[in-house]
Amino acid sequence: MIKGVVDVAEHILAVDAELHADLVTLLLSKGSAQKDLWGINLWPEEVGEDFIEFDSLINIRPWQGNRERGVSDPEIRRQIIEVVDQWIK
Repeated sequence: MIKGVVDVAEHILAVDAELHADLVTLLLSKGSAQKDLWGINLWPEEVGEDFIEFDSLINIRPWQGNRERGVSDPEIRRQIIEVVDQWIK
């Protein structure tokens, strides 16, 4: 498993840190906005829908309507998949 954080506004993907929070810190230092950052896990040995796991503590943000570790908004999930596809596939 590879941890990743996606900036859905800037179409940036940061990967490979011990914690999702480390990747958030990196992207914030490069000008990303917290509201646009979403944590994922990538499973290189998997294909299709199992390649991306929408699970991270950084995704818990009730002020944005996301009360779980996953990403509840289907539009944000679509945007995350689009960014991952842009950089990885």
